Amino acid sequence: MAASSRAQVLRLYRALLRESQRFGGYNYRTYAIRRIRDAFRENKNVTDSEKIEELLNKAKANLEVIQRQV
Repeated sequence: MAASSRAQVLRLYRALLRESQRFGGYNYRTYAIRRIRDAFRENKNVTDSEKIEELLNKAKANLEVIQRQV
């Protein structure tokens, strides 16, 4: 994975965690954080650039959903 792509993934990961911290309910907050961490751990060894791009787009969409919910 290219350095810029890695940096982009890390920025997205941090943004997702940061936004998830804003959930009011404890259960929603912990569930969201757990799902984010599990998803990123599950896909950490993906090397196919198309698959990485697909996962990034999915994560960006999820970030927008979290931002609307919070």
